[in-house]
Amino acid sequence: MTTREVEHEITVQARAADVYRLLAEVENWPRLFPPSVYVDYLERDGNEERIRIWATANGEAKNWSSRRTLDPEALRIRFWQEVSAPPVAEMTGTWIIERIGDQESRIRLLHSYRAIDDDPEGLSWIDAAVDRNSKAELPGLKAQLELSAQNAELSLSFEDSVRVEGAAKDVYDFVNEAHLWTERLPHVAGVELTEDTPGLQTLRLETLTKDGSTHITESVRVCFPHHKIAYKQTTLPALLDLHTGYWTFEEGADGVTTATSQHTVVLNAESIAAVLGPEAGVPEARRFIREALGGNSRATLRHAKEYAEARR
Repeated sequence: MTTREVEHEITVQARAADVYRLLAEVENWPRLFPPSVYVDYLERDGNEERIRIWATANGEAKNWSSRRTLDPEALRIRFWQEVSAPPVAEMTGTWIIERIGDQESRIRLLHSYRAIDDDPEGLSWIDAAVDRNSKAELPGLKAQLELSAQNAELSLSFEDSVRVEGAAKDVYDFVNEAHLWTERLPHVAGVELTEDTPGLQTLRLETLTKDGSTHITESVRVCFPHHKIAYKQTTLPALLDLHTGYWTFEEGADGVTTATSQHTVVLNAESIAAVLGPEAGVPEARRFIREALGGNSRATLRHAKEYAEARR
């Protein structure tokens, strides 16, 4: 039986305690780590946790559940996959945070794993996935830690909501059935939706802008009928370094549904002038993104509202 043990590390300009806290708060992982799409808690009992993770590996969308043991005193987090996705038979690891100075830390990421039936091709696939994800996760974590300390203005979160005189299921169905958006949404010029695993979607959109041009984005979506769809863009427009979000659908006892679209973005400061003109800065980019993304979301919510209310 072949068990592989590998280690990756990176140095960041951030306090060790701050690094540990961010790693401990798994709900923020999609903002920190490029492969992570969505993470949720299944159980929490003191320093013991069960979590479920949706992420991309070698271009494929995967999901699995893990257990974690938190050690805030030693600044260590041990994790192991409870139910692994093939070809992984077993996966364990440890985050180790080491203090170098007051504002500098070393992050070490250890993995130990084996493939189903000790398959060499499966092991090679895991080798590539762990190496690729680790090399994406650590620089992503470094960038987000240092960005938050240096320029919080590049980060922006916002949401829009509508009240719908209709069932949450119908509003959810409208957003979930994205393969029909070219027929249902005027700002969508083209769409490709893949859902090999129920509830785990890859969505490629060609979206119309106000000037008549189009841009292509790709996202991975995690769907929870009929109350939530979480997503992360894996192909981004030039103005963004990060875009995550979710749709929620909450139906009250009176049958009225509140549908909400939430976005979290990080601006690409170096592309602002090229996209918006030489006079534009971060404030102009924040306003542009708020209106562009919010405008599309509000349009989608309006059409979803009309669809649901027509089915009452």
